Amino acid sequence: MKFSEEHLWMRVEDDIVVVGITEYAAAELGEISFVELPEEGDAIVKDDDCAVIESEKTTSDILAPIGGEIVEVNVALTKNPGLISDDPVGDGWLFAITPEDMDDLDDFMTEGEYRKYVG
Repeated sequence: MKFSEEHLWMRVEDDIVVVGITEYAAAELGEISFVELPEEGDAIVKDDDCAVIESEKTTSDILAPIGGEIVEVNVALTKNPGLISDDPVGDGWLFAITPEDMDDLDDFMTEGEYRKYVG
């Protein structure tokens, strides 16, 4: 897995990249009440707003970590956004992207680097 400074994780599964927020981010957000996800088929550009997470503490725009096409969204979150808090790296994933360039993942942190980053 790779990690961004914006507290997203990215996991490669075959030729797609599954994206979610980290355990650290989920803990900082607190109880999550609403999630707005992109649409399947959306073309996204790196660093563009692509999702929104609302919690008891704040509303957070999720920026696309890489460019590509959204191929799947976690529709379970629309009925149960708390999955993000309960299992951010598992059932609480946000969306999956077919990346324009898989090498873009090389720019992100490893798990060890991310752990040092959040200290």
